[in-house]
Formats: sequence, structure tokens, C-alpha cells
Amino acid sequence: MSSTVINIPSEVGKTSPNQMKKPQFPLLSIVSSFVARQSKHDVRKVIHSIKVGIALVLVSLLYLLDPLYEQVGDNAMWAIMTVVVIFEFSAGATLGKGLNRGIGTVLGGGLGCLAAILADEIGGIGNAVVVGISVFVFGAAATYCRLIPSIKRRYDYGFLIFVLTFNLVVVSGLRADKIITIARERLATIGMGFAICIFISLLVFPMWSSDELHYSTASKFEKLACCIEGCLEEYFRPGDEKENHNDFSGCKSVLYSKSTEETLANFARWEPWHGKFGISYPWGKYLQIGDVLRELATIIISLKGCLQSPRQPSSTKRQSIKEPCETVGLFLAWTLGELGESIMKMEKCPPKALISSKLQSMKMELSLVNSPSKLGASENGEGLAMASYVFLLMEIVEKVEVLAKEVEELGELAGF
Repeated sequence: MSSTVINIPSEVGKTSPNQMKKPQFPLLSIVSSFVARQSKHDVRKVIHSIKVGIALVLVSLLYLLDPLYEQVGDNAMWAIMTVVVIFEFSAGATLGKGLNRGIGTVLGGGLGCLAAILADEIGGIGNAVVVGISVFVFGAAATYCRLIPSIKRRYDYGFLIFVLTFNLVVVSGLRADKIITIARERLATIGMGFAICIFISLLVFPMWSSDELHYSTASKFEKLACCIEGCLEEYFRPGDEKENHNDFSGCKSVLYSKSTEETLANFARWEPWHGKFGISYPWGKYLQIGDVLRELATIIISLKGCLQSPRQPSSTKRQSIKEPCETVGLFLAWTLGELGESIMKMEKCPPKALISSKLQSMKMELSLVNSPSKLGASENGEGLAMASYVFLLMEIVEKVEVLAKEVEELGELAGF
């Protein structure tokens, strides 16, 4: 009698120790997995959240500890409100918003106290007249100042707090002696909240807007260099191998970065000295470089029309201009890479004269390629299509030349 042996796979017959163990703390595992997942994306968001939590705990001690509460009383709420309102992601944003709030509170409270004292001295119907006139004059003047672009960009929050504080003090209806006392106590608690925010923001894993602006500007050069190389590769690929998968997301991110750059530059101006960034660092030059980079990104995106045009030149026609165009494109990509690395490492880039002379020779070569004798004229517009592509390359050469000049000026101002 023969016996039959049935092999049982180890996966079925055995259970691993990990499978036998059940999590004893499911909430802890959920939190740890959430933190691990967040760290892959941006650990700075987790750090910022923890810093805000620490600041709120510290400022809440004004309520929790009896000795502190006896000193400040219910005015401790103003310290908590200050932390919630001014604690921003970067140190520059926190410092700028805090100083705006402090200056606006001091000026609004001081002028409000003077107006309230004057109204109280006059008394009677004159009290209401003085309050109404002062509210109108200072409110209208501050609102007009908020509409000026240069002031709105840096001091909008300060003027807002000024109007709010001034009206609260003047229209409060309290006697003059109590107005001064309450204003002093509230200003003290606001200063406590501001001090806690600045201490944690600057000393506990600080996040600098200046660093973000610096590295984002440098990275844009590499993005545009990759787009130029991709355009060349796609354009001169044989017709039967065209896939039209060139990614222009790098150019689009550069194109839509203006508002972010202006915000970061505004915050960077508030930040104290740190690393290689001094107090009077030329952040305005970064905005000028960003403008030129966006112009360059616009021209590169225009190449998309040449790549996706239904009237594409034949592969033979394109191959006739492949060598000079690829030579120019590779040099442009190399130049952009060098300029971006110069900003990233804060080192001097190759001399502008050297780059300009090379770019000038590249433009002369493209001019020869763009001549009618070279491109010819065909009935279906192949020559015109190639001329458009070469013309856009020449425009890119000119913008890269401008970028080389701007980066060299940045190096001189910043002391690379």
C-alpha cells in the first residue's frame, strides 16, 4: 500500500512571530506611522507644529501658575492671542509680524491714550467730538497708507494693528487713569508672547526664509537647464520614435514663482544675521534674477509649440541643423548649471566676459544656421518652422547672457 505525501508550504504551515504579535498600543502605532509618513514629505512641517505647541504651553503658564496669574490677571489672554497670531513658519515671518504687531500696538495705544485724555479733559459734548474726529483722521490716514504698495508689502499688518488698538483704546469709554493702566498691562503681556515666539523661532530648529529663497533660486537654473536639454532631445528624435513626453513642469514652476519669491524676500529682510547671510544682504538682486528666469522659462515653454506643431519638418530637414543646435543647447545647459551652482555654493561663477564671448559666438553660429540658404524654403513651411525653433534658441542665448551678468553682480554685492 503506497502512501501519499502532501507537502505543506511553509507559509501556510508556519506563522511568523510578527504575525502572532498583536499591537498592544494601536494609537501609538498610528501616531508613529503618521510621523514617519510626514518625514518623507517635509519634516519641517512637523517641527513647526511641535514648536507652536511648545510656545502655547509656555504662554499658558501665565494662567496655570498662580504667581504669574496674580501679576497679569486676565490680560494673559493677550499673550496667548499673540502667540497664535504671530507665530509663523519661518523665523523672518515671525519676527516681521511680531515687530509689526508690537510697533502698531505701541503707537496705537499711545496715541489712543492721548486722544482719550484730551477728550476726557474737554468733557461734555466735546468728548464725543474729539473721539469721533480722532477716529476718523487716524483711521483714514492708516487705511490710505495700507493701500501704498511699498508699505503694504512690509507693514500692512502693523497698520492694521494700529487702527484696531487705537479704536479699542479711544472708544472704550474708560476713564483716563484706567486707560493708561490697562494699556500698559496689555502691552506687557503682548511683549511676553512675542518674546516666547522669537525665542523658540530663532533658537529651536530655526527655519529661515532666506535659506529657502537662496536654494529655490539656485535650483531654478537646473530646472531650466534640464528643460532645454529635453527640448533638444525631443526635437531631433526621429519622427517614428517621437513620444512627445517632454515635461515642462520645471518651467511652469519657475513661471509661477513670483509671488512666493516676493514673500520670501520680504521675510528674509526681517531676519537677523545667520550663516553667510548678513543684515544688508542683497535680496532685491534675487528678485531681479527671478524675473529674468521667468522670462527665460517663457521662451522655453514657447519651444513646446515647435515640438507639438502639426507641421513638423521632416527628420532629414531637422538633422541638417542638429549639430549646431545641440552644441548651443549643451553649452546653454552647462552655463545655467554653473550659474546655479555659483549661487548655491556662494562662489564666484566663471567670468562674465568669458561666458559672453562664448555666447556671442553661439549667436553668430545660429545666425548662419537661420539663413535662407541654410534652411531653404519649402512649400509646406518646413523652413519657417525650423527658423522659428532656431530663433527661440537665439532668444534663450540672450537671456542666459543677461543671467550671467546678474549672477556676477550678485556675487560682487554679496561677497561670494
